[in-house]
Amino acid sequence: MITGNLMRAITYATNKHDGQKRKVDKTPYIAHPYRVAMLLKEYQCSEHVVIAGLLHDIVEDTDGTIGGITNLFGKEVRDLIEFVTELDKKTDWEERKEHSIEKIKNAPMDAKLVTCADKIDNLQSMLDSEMIYGNSMWRSFERGKKDQQWYYQKMYESVVYQIPHHELHPLMHLYEKLLQQFMEERI
Repeated sequence: MITGNLMRAITYATNKHDGQKRKVDKTPYIAHPYRVAMLLKEYQCSEHVVIAGLLHDIVEDTDGTIGGITNLFGKEVRDLIEFVTELDKKTDWEERKEHSIEKIKNAPMDAKLVTCADKIDNLQSMLDSEMIYGNSMWRSFERGKKDQQWYYQKMYESVVYQIPHHELHPLMHLYEKLLQQFMEERI
C-alpha cells in the first residue's frame, strides 16, 4: 500500500530529479531511486527506510537540502539520508568514497540497508551496461572499473562490519552476490 507519506516522497523525488539522466544508458535518473525504494519495500523494510531509499540522492545530486527533507519527512528519514550522503562533489573522489566507507561502518542497520539497496542497483546497472557497451562504458565514470571494484568491495566490508555472517540481512547477501559477479573479469 502506498501511504500519503510515500506518495509525497515519490512526488518530491520525481520533481527534484527531473531532467537528470543515468551516466551510461541515459535513462531518466529517477528510475534508480524508484528501484532502490522498491527493493527496500520488497524486503519488508519500514516505511521511513523505503522513503530514505527514494530520497537517498537528493542532497548529493539536486538542490534539495537536509533541512527540507527534515521538514517534509521527519527526523528518522533525515538521519538515514545523512548517513548515506557523500561529501560535496568538489571533494576528491577518493576522499569522498573513503569518508562514506568509514561513515557506514558503524551506521544503524536501516542506513546499511539503504546503502545495500543503492549499491545493489548500481552494481546491477553496471553489470548490465558492461554487457551492452563493453569497456567503453567506463568513460562515463569519474573512475574506471578497478577503482569502482575497490570502492564497492570496501563499502560491502563496511556494511557487514561486525555482523556475523549468519545474521546478515538478505539484502547484504544480494549485495555480496552481485559484488562477486562485478569482481570477475568478464570483458
